[in-house]
Amino acid sequence: MQQQPAEGSCHYRYLKGEPLEDPKCTPGAVSPAVRQANLKSTICRKGGYTSGIRPSTSVTGREKKLNAASYGFTGRMSDAEYDHLISLQLGGDPNDYRNLWVEPADPGHKKGSGVNNAKDPVETKLHTAVCKGTVTLAAAQKAIVTDWTTALSRLGLG
Repeated sequence: MQQQPAEGSCHYRYLKGEPLEDPKCTPGAVSPAVRQANLKSTICRKGGYTSGIRPSTSVTGREKKLNAASYGFTGRMSDAEYDHLISLQLGGDPNDYRNLWVEPADPGHKKGSGVNNAKDPVETKLHTAVCKGTVTLAAAQKAIVTDWTTALSRLGLG
């Protein structure tokens, strides 16, 4: 199990109501196994890359509770996602605490109805662009770490 920042030491930022991670606590971390030179055999291969490296919920469930305490999250755990800042499909490290944070549901999301956030489609569009060669892996990773809400426009993708 990964260490976590001290309880209450992390603070959400909000942009247009969207929750963003605390860059001091969650700066992002990349997997050394994923590089621009091996995209076709890692994140861009058909079927199974992320499921093969995703940590089990028996590990991440405990980490999620500790990270929620780090961020002072007091909502229902089922209404938040223990999210990779740099998603697995963009070569993010699967279980480095610097790449994971308890992401609250989007504003206006009905509490008690599970996780729903606007970051997921951004990750998918970035992944598609990386695999098509439209943007480099490093550029996509930097854009999502800088501010996932502006990552697509920053790279000219939306």
